[in-house]
Amino acid sequence: MEREAMEYDVVIVGAGPAGLSAAIRLKQLNVDLSVMVLEKGSEVGAHILSGALFESRALDELLPDWQAMGAPVTTPVSGDQVYLYRSATSAVRLPGFAVPAPMHNTGNTVISLGRLCRWLAEQAEAAGVEIFPGFAAAEILYNDDASVKGVATGDLGRDKKGEPKDGFQPGLELHAKYTLFAEGARGQLGKEVIARYDLAAGATAQHYGLGIKELWQIDPAKHQPGLVVHGAGWPLSEHGATGGSFLYHMEDQQVAVGLIADLNYANPYLSPFEEFQRFKSQAQIRKYLEGGKRLCYGARAITKGGLNSLPKQTFPGGLLIGCDAGTLNFAKIKGIHTAMKSGMLAAETVNSALQAGDEGQSDLVAYEEAFKASWLYAELHQARNFGPALHKFGTFLGGAFNWIEQNMFGGRMFFTLKDKSSDHEQLQAAARHQPIEYAKPDGVLSFDRLSSVFISNTAHEEEQPVHLQLLDSSKAIEINFKEYASPEQRYCPAGVYEIVEEAAGPRLQINASNCVHCKTCDIKDPTQNIRWVAPEGGGGPNYPNM
Repeated sequence: MEREAMEYDVVIVGAGPAGLSAAIRLKQLNVDLSVMVLEKGSEVGAHILSGALFESRALDELLPDWQAMGAPVTTPVSGDQVYLYRSATSAVRLPGFAVPAPMHNTGNTVISLGRLCRWLAEQAEAAGVEIFPGFAAAEILYNDDASVKGVATGDLGRDKKGEPKDGFQPGLELHAKYTLFAEGARGQLGKEVIARYDLAAGATAQHYGLGIKELWQIDPAKHQPGLVVHGAGWPLSEHGATGGSFLYHMEDQQVAVGLIADLNYANPYLSPFEEFQRFKSQAQIRKYLEGGKRLCYGARAITKGGLNSLPKQTFPGGLLIGCDAGTLNFAKIKGIHTAMKSGMLAAETVNSALQAGDEGQSDLVAYEEAFKASWLYAELHQARNFGPALHKFGTFLGGAFNWIEQNMFGGRMFFTLKDKSSDHEQLQAAARHQPIEYAKPDGVLSFDRLSSVFISNTAHEEEQPVHLQLLDSSKAIEINFKEYASPEQRYCPAGVYEIVEEAAGPRLQINASNCVHCKTCDIKDPTQNIRWVAPEGGGGPNYPNM
């Protein structure tokens, strides 16, 4: 069936901070450029999830008058605490001098990234950018010379077998001189271009964490607007895993609480979701949440490999920007300002090429030069050893190394640590571990997956092809079940994967309608047998202000 095609100067996939910043910057540079942003969420911000602590450096450059313009960046950090958790009742607060310098948050702001993206979208549309929410970019289009021609949106109205239903609408082709991929961590199309053009050839393996977050309304007497609490250790340390936690006091008596589990853990019985439920019982966290009400839940993978894992970001006809490439600064635990800057650099590179008479589809290697000359590169270079040190030496020795490098040497050690192992390769056979018995949720501080997915407002069209694809269906039982005790049941924070016992034997059931689009299955599956692809546009979570 023939698809309708539309022509643009620039098409941007993803209305997150990177994509929207690129769109705004393009229009600032040349108002006559035709710029279109595709967003798979039902609205801008619907799929956006972050802590979030915000450093305004990039926004200051993009929209210097953002405060007068009413940007939702209004809760400055008022207190900054870091804890090493030893158990549910024991914690050691680190004095300020003992905290690595990049983790200090004076001058930063507690925000909702969803709200910020909605505001950025308003600025983009006011500048003439076209934004299409509810349309998922499902396919990359290529020219005969193998350059990227644009993208196609997914078909609407296919049944589970892929056959057209009544009201079927074919996808739309969007052709562009340049296509910018800003899908966030483990983007489906970004993953494709990295493989097709071998962009990661000079990089170490990318690394990820799974961030799980809840939004709570708490007792006003306990609320301290701008208070920031970070931590590491318990409960993940009990099972040999690493990661970190946060509790941010926002406005309106709300707090954001979350756990980030590094996805290089070895124990297949570990459940990041259950570890998060345990974490909320820690005394330093419980004291704020008790008597409060849980408002929203969500989860999202985080790209945290940093500079060492950064692929080549240019290819014929397009660029990778933001977390689709992996620009998050793990030392600061911040990626919003870096994503925005990468989008701005991409916009400036594309505009310069087009103004010079470029007709499109070139490999804009000038971006790499601009990137290396920017503060973004300097910041990521300074943080290049932070993640590898934690992976190689663990939370405590790695933390000590990072303190020395960041506080005494300013991130300018003469050597570079590298972690070349992929996260999925670290998972060990179930026979090497004992099952972990997690307590049942109490419905007060801890909850089950299904009630959590419910308050994420996740919804999918039921009669559509399953968007979680098994490349080889036999591996689900022959390898994952028999060797790893089906870890997908536990690393998924939304109850998507379930082993069903039948007379003929166990069977993997995929409850795709539960999916919150975190991408963990695509990352952590030990045989890399699960492929996440975009469902019909508009499907997935509908986060209010995450």
